[in-house]
Amino acid sequence: MYTNNALLFPEDAIPILEDKRGRIWRSLVQRVIDLPHQHEERLAFMLFMMRLNGCIDCETDCYRAMRGCHACSLQSLRRYKGTDEELLSSYQEALADIRHYSKSNQQFQLFYEDAPIQQHLPISIQPNQKPAISDLALASL
Repeated sequence: MYTNNALLFPEDAIPILEDKRGRIWRSLVQRVIDLPHQHEERLAFMLFMMRLNGCIDCETDCYRAMRGCHACSLQSLRRYKGTDEELLSSYQEALADIRHYSKSNQQFQLFYEDAPIQQHLPISIQPNQKPAISDLALASL
C-alpha cells in the first residue's frame, strides 16, 4: 500500500523532472543532475522542490505519500500554473537561502564550482538578483 518514500525531496527524483516543462526548466535540471551531492546548487534545487511539493507538511498516511515522492513531484510540476521563469526565480531564492545558511554556519560545508550557473542556463542571473524582464524575454525565444 505504501511506497518507498524519502523524508524530504529525494535526489533520485531529479532526473525524472527533466523533460516536464520548457527549455529553461530542462536547462536547470540538466545543470543540477550531475553536480555533487553537497553542491550548493543541487541542495538549492532540492530545497526549492521541497517548497513546491509541500514536503514538510507531507504525512505518511496522506494521499501524496501513498503515491510516492516521484509521482508527487511530477504532479506538482504539472499543476504549477506559473512560468518556467517563475520557477527559476523560486530556485534562485532557494539558492540564496542555501548560501546564507552556509555563510552563517561554518560547519556546513558546500561544494562550489568556478563556472556560475548563468553560463549553463539560457538567461543570466547573478547571485541574489532576480531575473530582469529583458532576460526573461530573451529566454522565451
